[in-house]
Amino acid sequence: MKRSTLILIKTLTWLACLWPLGQLVWGAATNKLGADPTATITFATGLATIRLLTLSLALTPVRRLIPELSWLVKFRRLIGLFAFFYATLHLLTYIALYAGFDLHAMAADITKRRYITMGLAAWLLLLPLAATSTTWAIRKMTGKRWNQLHKLVYVAAVCGVIHYWWQVKPGVLTPLNITILLAVLLISRPIYTWSQRRKLRLRTA
Repeated sequence: MKRSTLILIKTLTWLACLWPLGQLVWGAATNKLGADPTATITFATGLATIRLLTLSLALTPVRRLIPELSWLVKFRRLIGLFAFFYATLHLLTYIALYAGFDLHAMAADITKRRYITMGLAAWLLLLPLAATSTTWAIRKMTGKRWNQLHKLVYVAAVCGVIHYWWQVKPGVLTPLNITILLAVLLISRPIYTWSQRRKLRLRTA
């Protein structure tokens, strides 16, 4: 792929990832965040997190299915970091706008409200992944250890979806589509590993 094309795609990726934030900034500037701006910000940042996280997980299966699109994997780290960025905004929205920086209120919420506990667990799982997403960290940890650590992204994604389900009202099916997509991605991983091992056994038989 030409360097100019790669730069263009990277630029478009940045713009797409920043789009949810841009919408929130524009909504705040024009007073169009709805009757409950805090809820709007919370929902938008949470949705951006889980969407970007799932998208980052989808890049590897797409690369395997369509080798011509293998270049997409170059953007996995960028998309994953944006997912952490929105997850942090989501958490800060709760800390600043809901809890008012009250540590006692936050501690009570973590112990009493399971969706907050699950959301915090997802963020804590993403934290070491974001911290080790530099080229230096990959070299320092070696590829094998780095890959093992970054498998936590699947656990974080599951925690994020559970957090989503536990936050919506009973009967609301908004999280269903992202749940199905994530389930397909999770199932595809062991299926691919099994098929590769089967091919290897057939070759050596």
